Amino acid sequence: MGQEEDIPPFDPQGAVYVYAAMADHIAARIAAGDLRPGTRLLGERALAEEYGVSIGTARRAVEVLRRRGLVVTLAAKGTYVSDGDQSQSPTDEQRDAEA
Repeated sequence: MGQEEDIPPFDPQGAVYVYAAMADHIAARIAAGDLRPGTRLLGERALAEEYGVSIGTARRAVEVLRRRGLVVTLAAKGTYVSDGDQSQSPTDEQRDAEA
């Protein structure tokens, strides 16, 4: 657990929207233990820079993670990995609904 080899590489050129690929990558990092419950995510600008995407894409990825229950955002504090069950991965239907 927490091994980087457990986390697939981020692929913005794949068959899914970039924000969905980014959300999936962050979700994989959470599932692998790289991002533990209570860990503060980088801000949207820093996430966008780290992933090489626009701030809008980073914002939408964080929104998807919130809807999945993987992160919570506290006003004026930031976004944190939630303490809930993060073992569930979204179905294709859930991903389509997010698009």
